[in-house]
Amino acid sequence: MSDLILGSDLVLRQGALGAKCTIGRNGFKIDKREGDLATPIGRFLLRRVFYRPDRLAPPKTALPIQPVLPDDLWCDASDHPFYNQLTRKPFSASAEDMWRTDHVYDLVVVIGHNDDPVVPGLGSAIFIHLPHADGRPTAGCVALDRDHLLSMLANAGIGDALVIKGPSDA
Repeated sequence: MSDLILGSDLVLRQGALGAKCTIGRNGFKIDKREGDLATPIGRFLLRRVFYRPDRLAPPKTALPIQPVLPDDLWCDASDHPFYNQLTRKPFSASAEDMWRTDHVYDLVVVIGHNDDPVVPGLGSAIFIHLPHADGRPTAGCVALDRDHLLSMLANAGIGDALVIKGPSDA
């Protein structure tokens, strides 16, 4: 069991394991805000893992695991009581669809960014997930290829965190 460390070199490390990753389009940011397209700097506990059961077997990990369901959403409406939380369809506020047609959310690690307590406007849906097929940046998450993410999850446990150092701490 060990933390995942991300520095300015964009290599996500866990002990001897390391792999290139993708971050938000606007780089790293200490004071993350909703919609800024930046990846937050800090230490964020690994909360739980979602996986698409029609595309992937449950990953081996000591973290809590939950299948993504077709009606699952993640609320990104700052003024909604479910902001930065899992919710379900039908839902009238802005939310991210967790059951995507691409493969980006086939495997998702929810990190403890802005969740204890949730503060409106400080960012939502910050995950570790799979990369876009075209390699483009994320909207603020960390994207890692499937095999490396599965390997890191196999070594992750309760109390482990994603430590995002960014350029100032690298």
